[in-house]
Amino acid sequence: MTATLEDWIQLVKAEYLELPGLNLTKRQMQRLWDIDRTTCDEIVSALESAHFLTRASHGTYVLARMLHAV
Repeated sequence: MTATLEDWIQLVKAEYLELPGLNLTKRQMQRLWDIDRTTCDEIVSALESAHFLTRASHGTYVLARMLHAV
């Protein structure tokens, strides 16, 4: 079975919720979850649009609520 974009989005959301301090670049996400660049870009774009992730310093992505809590 091949994972859909929605499957990947749910996986990334679950990981960030389980580890709220997660602070990853897109490249780190690609390596961690073994996904290609295009898929990673689509996941991050969807999660940024949903205000779930936000871009922090040095091109890393964190939970949007975590950045605002600091």
